[in-house]
Amino acid sequence: MKHVVMWSGGITSWATARHVIAEHGAASTVLLFADTNAEDEDLHRWNREAAAQLGMDLIRVADAQERDPWQVFEDKRWLGNTRIAQCSHALKQEPCRDWLTANTDPADTVLYVGIDWTETHRIPAVRSGWAPWQVEFPLTQPPYRDKDQWFIEAAAVGLRRPRLYDLGFAHNNCGGACVKGGQAQWARLLDVFPERYARAERAEEKMRALLGKDVSILRDRRGGTTKPLTLAALRQRIERRKVEQPDLFSLLDADPDDVIDTQDFGGCGCFTDAA
Repeated sequence: MKHVVMWSGGITSWATARHVIAEHGAASTVLLFADTNAEDEDLHRWNREAAAQLGMDLIRVADAQERDPWQVFEDKRWLGNTRIAQCSHALKQEPCRDWLTANTDPADTVLYVGIDWTETHRIPAVRSGWAPWQVEFPLTQPPYRDKDQWFIEAAAVGLRRPRLYDLGFAHNNCGGACVKGGQAQWARLLDVFPERYARAERAEEKMRALLGKDVSILRDRRGGTTKPLTLAALRQRIERRKVEQPDLFSLLDADPDDVIDTQDFGGCGCFTDAA
């Protein structure tokens, strides 16, 4: 049997790979990483060190044209968001499926995805999406742990965790600019990496002009209705409040016209939303 860990670059990838190697051995295990060409520089450092700690090489795959998410959106003429993000399919799922088709046989290959015990509702869709390959989820089984515990275990074997976690991001993907993230993620990006936020804001405006539609990555649900919330509008809302409240994440008490959802970090589903 061949055991392929779908390696995203987050802590759960390492935890999943550690489990698979312990159970099946390094010789039959593969670490498969799909690069979106938009990752934080420190993700690649983590990938190298984490793979080395496991005694493994990391196989990198990527879009044939080496596109990043923004280029995919232009090509697809659709702005990615929390509901539909073609970048996941084009930059993660398709390159991985191409590699699996060329290098494995579904009859003797098992895939492993690093969702944990809090995300078991995703399992049926993941298994359906990656068919005909069998998919397993070691972190959904006891003993149950969370990210903080896995970070402690990683530190115990000499691994320094990816910096995006230390900078307040919930996920180590796309340099903190994942379109599946929510208002809190983007507010964090504006605070920590304003140049990345500015690039995303320009890309969103370019897509709005290209499509001639009032589309946006984020949504504003205030007042019981849902409407587009552009990155420019979110930035302006934050800038107005920062004059009076320097801490971006103290905005819950702000004026209702300026408030952001500080709990909305969104989720990463690049491997778990396979199609």
